[in-house]
Amino acid sequence: MAIENRPTTQQPAEMAPVYGATQVEPAIYERWLAADVFAPDGAGNRADQSKPAFVIVQPPPNVTGALHTGHALTATVEDTMIRRARMQGHPTLWLPGVDHAGIAAQVVLDRIIAAEGETRSSLGRERYLERMWRFIDETRDVMSDQHRRLGISADWGRLRFTMDEGSARAVRVAFKRLHDGGLAYRGERLVNWCPGDLTSISDLEVVATPTTGTLWSIRYHFVGDDGDPDPYDTITVATTRPETILGDTGVAVHPDDERYRAAIGRRVMIPFVDRVVPVVADAVVKPEFGTGAVKITPAHDPEDFETGRRHGLEAIDVLTDDGRISERGGRFAGLSREDARQQIVADLEASGDLAGAAAHEMIIGRCQRSDDIVEPRLKTQWFIDVKPMAERAMAAVNEGRTRFVPPRFTKVFFDWMENIHDWNVSRQLWWGHRIPAWYCPDDHITVSADEEGPRACAVCSRPATELRQEDDIFDTWFSSGLWPFSTLGWPDQTEDLRRFYPGSVMETAYDIIFFWVARMMMLGEWLMEREPFHTVYLHGMVRDPYGAKMSKSRGNVVDPLSVIDDFGADALRFALIQGSAAGVDQRLGQSRLEGARNFANKLWNAARFVVSVRPVEIAADAPLEPPAAESLGPAEHWILERCQRTLTAVDRAYDQFQFGEVARLLYDAIWSEYCDWYLEIAKLGLADDRSPERRTTTWRTLAWVLDRYLRMLHPAMPFITEQIWERLPRRAGDPDLLIVAPWPDGSGPPVDAGAAHGVAELIELISAVRTARAESGIEAAEWLPASLWLAHGPARAAYPDLEAAIGRLARIRPALVAERDALDDAAADGVPVVTTSGEARLVRSEANRARERSRLEKELRNIEAQLTATESRLADAGFVSRAPQPVVDQARRKHAELSDQAAALKARIEGG
Repeated sequence: MAIENRPTTQQPAEMAPVYGATQVEPAIYERWLAADVFAPDGAGNRADQSKPAFVIVQPPPNVTGALHTGHALTATVEDTMIRRARMQGHPTLWLPGVDHAGIAAQVVLDRIIAAEGETRSSLGRERYLERMWRFIDETRDVMSDQHRRLGISADWGRLRFTMDEGSARAVRVAFKRLHDGGLAYRGERLVNWCPGDLTSISDLEVVATPTTGTLWSIRYHFVGDDGDPDPYDTITVATTRPETILGDTGVAVHPDDERYRAAIGRRVMIPFVDRVVPVVADAVVKPEFGTGAVKITPAHDPEDFETGRRHGLEAIDVLTDDGRISERGGRFAGLSREDARQQIVADLEASGDLAGAAAHEMIIGRCQRSDDIVEPRLKTQWFIDVKPMAERAMAAVNEGRTRFVPPRFTKVFFDWMENIHDWNVSRQLWWGHRIPAWYCPDDHITVSADEEGPRACAVCSRPATELRQEDDIFDTWFSSGLWPFSTLGWPDQTEDLRRFYPGSVMETAYDIIFFWVARMMMLGEWLMEREPFHTVYLHGMVRDPYGAKMSKSRGNVVDPLSVIDDFGADALRFALIQGSAAGVDQRLGQSRLEGARNFANKLWNAARFVVSVRPVEIAADAPLEPPAAESLGPAEHWILERCQRTLTAVDRAYDQFQFGEVARLLYDAIWSEYCDWYLEIAKLGLADDRSPERRTTTWRTLAWVLDRYLRMLHPAMPFITEQIWERLPRRAGDPDLLIVAPWPDGSGPPVDAGAAHGVAELIELISAVRTARAESGIEAAEWLPASLWLAHGPARAAYPDLEAAIGRLARIRPALVAERDALDDAAADGVPVVTTSGEARLVRSEANRARERSRLEKELRNIEAQLTATESRLADAGFVSRAPQPVVDQARRKHAELSDQAAALKARIEGG
C-alpha cells in the first residue's frame, strides 16, 4: 500500500529526505535574532505583560573559557525553562553575562606575555592591565558565540560583563555600604595563601587532598630557672610539619591528660630559634593524637591561631609569599618549605631530638588552580562579617521565599551557613575590581564609591594627592555575588530592576552552592532587602560513560562543539536533558548522543510523511484545525487522549523541575505512540478511497497531534521543531515562528475514553503477538492465519475499525471468534497469545514448524551435551569427596536445571 504515491494527495514542496542539522541550525538562529524574540520587550515578542515575568540570570562563564559540557548542560536546562515560559506568555528575561575570571585570566595572560618575553613585573600594573584589556577584547565574545551555536535564546542586548562600568559601580557602592554598616573591615587574620599564585584564596578554593604523610615525634627541652634548656628533661610533641617549628610559640596538652599534668605552666625551648615558650592546657588537644602533646604555631594553622588567641601567644609568620623560609627562620632563611623540612629533620636526628617518625594518613589543602600546597598565613587584609547576612539568607529559606531543588541541599546550605566564617575578600592580584579604600600617611582609611576616589581623607582631611589606594582587588565572587541585581542596573532604581528582581530560578551546578549561590543570597538580602530568586535548581556533573570525571589528561572529554558539528545542537541538548536529574551526576557518551540524533531523525521522517500525504480535500493554505469530534474513530480517540495525557504529565514534570522526565515522556509519546503506532494505523485511513471524510479526519489528527508535540518538544529541541513547524499548517492567529507560539492547552475535540482504552488493549494484543512470533522463531515478514477472541468491552468495540491495522501491524490474517472455546477448535496446535482483554492462536505454516523443530533439536543437543558433562563430573567419586562442598552443590544445582530444560525442550518438540 504505497500511500505516498496516491493520486488523491497533493504534494507541497518536499522536505529534505534527511534532516541536515548543521545546515539548518545557523539559519534558524538568524531568523530568531532578526525577529527580535529573545528580549521581553523585543519587537517580535508576544508576551502577556499582565503575567508575572520569568527571569533567569545566567551564571557568567569565564571570559577566557571555552564551552564544555558543564556549560552546555547549564545553558540547555536554562534555555528549556525560558522557552517554555515564553510560550506560556510570560515576559521572559534570560540575562547573559561573562565573568572576568580574576586569577584564572591572569594565569592565562601570564603564559601569553611570557611567550612575548615579558612578565607582570616587567610590564608594571598599568601596562599589564592595558594588555589584559586587549586580551579580553579578543576573547570576550568567544563564549557567547559558542552559546549561540547551542541555540540559547538569551537577551543579547542586555549582555553584561563583570568588569563593565555598571558592575564596577555596583561593586564600589556595595562595599561602601557594607563598610559604613560595620560589616567590611581591615584586619590581621589567618588566610589561605597560595605560594604559586601569590595570593590569598577562599576556603572554597582549597581542595582537600588525601595523602600519606609522616608524623614526626620531636623532643622539646624544658627550660630551667636559669633559662637554659635541660638536656634530659623533655616533652615530646607530634607534628606533620617540622618546618613550622621555627614559628612555634607554645606547646599544648589536654587539661585532663594525666601524663602531662605536671608539665602545664612550665616552659620549653624551641629548637633552632632558641625561643622560650609556655606549655598550656587546652581542650582542643586530642590526647590520642600522636604523643598527646602538640606544638602551637598560631601564624600557620587555624586551630593554633585560635588556641594562641585564647592563651595570648605570639603569632610569628616564618614564610615568604613564594613559600620560602623568611628571615624569622634563622639559618634556614631562604630555603623552600621542602628543603627546610628535610634539613630540620636531619638536624633533629643528629642532635638526638627526633624521637620517631611514622606514616600518617592526612588531608592537605591544595590550590584549586595551581595545585600548590596552601599555607595558612597571618595577613592584614579586607574581610566581611557575613554572619548577619547569613541569618537573613537562612530566613529566606525558612520562610519559604527561596527553595532548593532538590530539597536535600537545604540541609547542606544550612550546615555551611550556620558555621560560616568571615569572608576574606582581598586578593593580591591586578586583574579585577580594585578595593575602593584609600590610606593617608597616618594610615586612616577612607572608603569611597566614587570612580575618581575620595577628594580627601575622611578622618584628617588630607587631600587626595596624598592618599594611596589599596593594591588588593576583590575576590571574584564578590562581584558575582551582586549579579542578580547589578545586571539590572543597581544601585540605580531602574525599570529593569523593578520588573525583573527578584529572579525566578537560579540554575547552576551543586558544587558552587557556597561559592556563589550563598553569596548571592546574602548580598541580595542585605543590599536589596529581598531574596534574589525564588528557586535554586542545582544540577549534577556531566561525567563520561563509566562515571569518571571528564578531564583532558584522561582523554575522556566530550567537546560540545564537536558534538554539534557531528550530531547537531538539538541532539546534544536532548541527550543532556534526557540524563538530567536535580542534584544527580549523569553519564554522557556516544550511545546517548546517537540515540538523541536518531530521535530527531525519527521526528523529521514522521513530519515529512505527514506533510507529503495531505489529502486533496484539504487546501494547501487551509489553517490547522482539530478533527471534527463526530468523525473520530477509535484510533483517533486513542492518540488524542495519549497526547493530552502527555501534555498533563509534561507540565507536571516541568513544574517539578524534572527535566529528564520531560525528555522521557516526549520520547515515548513521539517515537512509540505517535510514530510507531498511530502513524502506521493512520496509513490505512489515508488510503481509504471510499471515504474522503476518513482521510481528512485521519490527516487532521496527524497534523493536530504533531503540532502539539512540536510545541511541547520545542524548549528542548528548538531547531528541528522550528524547521518542521514552518512546513505545517498553523492555527488562526499563530505567529510565523514556533519560538513565540502559545504553549499547548487542553483544547481539541472531546475524547471518548472508552474507545481510547479499547485501542490501547488492541495495541497490547498486537505487541503480545509480535513477542510470541519472535519467541517462536517465526519470520517477521511471514503472514499467519490467527484466531482471535476478545472479551466484551472496549477492545471488542474498537476491533471492527482496527481489524485491518491489527492484521498489518501483527502480520496476521485475523478471524474473530465469538466464544473463547472456539479458539481451540480453530487452532488447537497454534501459538497461544494471552492479554488482559483477549487471546489469540497463531497458526504456523509447515515450513515454520520445520524451522522451529530444527532450532529446538539443536538447542536440545547442546543442553544434553552439557548434561552429560555434568553427570560425568558428579559420577567422579574423587570430585565429590575432595571438592569444596559449595562447588559440589553448585554442580548438582546445574544438573537439575539442565535436566528441567531438556525435559521442556523434548515436550515442545513432541508437541509439534
